[in-house]
Amino acid sequence: MTTSLITGASSGIGEAFARRLAGAGRDLFLVARSEDKLRSLCKELAEEHGIRADHAAIDLSSEGSDQKLFETTESRGLEVDLLINNAGFGSMGDFAELDLARELEMIRLNITALVALSHRYLAGMRMRRSGAVINVSSAAGFQPVPFMATYAATKAFVTSFSEAIAEENRPFGIQVLALCPGSTSTNFFEASNIDRALKIKGQQTADQVVDTALAALNGRRVKVVSGWTNYLVASATNLIPNSFITRVVGRGLRSRYQKEL
Repeated sequence: MTTSLITGASSGIGEAFARRLAGAGRDLFLVARSEDKLRSLCKELAEEHGIRADHAAIDLSSEGSDQKLFETTESRGLEVDLLINNAGFGSMGDFAELDLARELEMIRLNITALVALSHRYLAGMRMRRSGAVINVSSAAGFQPVPFMATYAATKAFVTSFSEAIAEENRPFGIQVLALCPGSTSTNFFEASNIDRALKIKGQQTADQVVDTALAALNGRRVKVVSGWTNYLVASATNLIPNSFITRVVGRGLRSRYQKEL
């Protein structure tokens, strides 16, 4: 049974993907930490669209979680032909003052879990010579971001990794897309325990980001930046030295996130 597997599916972009794919008649397997939210969402989508919607409440930052998830879908006979690696979180602040355990947890979720799940599910896609992977990256990954250093670096990895494996898997009929949203109207700051959210004008909705992703997938794109403003800013980083970008961003955020020297 072909199934779309979405991580971080209980809210935000992940939930928007689930709703859109359910509306298109796709069976779903949703993953997040919140059992109650997942159960409610699966029940709603199954009843409304007549699809099969299953879930697993798993913390993908924990050791062995990717294997547990893979074994769960295998035991249920699910053929994952669309994997959406959306789970992730961020942090803001002076890196040397941030909680180290939380920073390492972010790396495990944003990078390690994404790499592990991509590896596990690509094997079946290669055997079938079809399938797709959408890795949710960020426009923040196009340049170093002082006071958001770890998060931006994890997303730079996601974009680079996705573009590389897209080429590796192209001869097998498999698509891999790096989706790079900018500021999006979700609970990102709350989920990331950022108590001083940045006020950014022109935020996109999660639905707009999903529109961009599915259009890019249909167009067989490898990387897409969601939103024209985000695209222009990301493109400008090719012309402006990182040293200048970090100096400007650092100057803007230092008074907010760093104690006076």
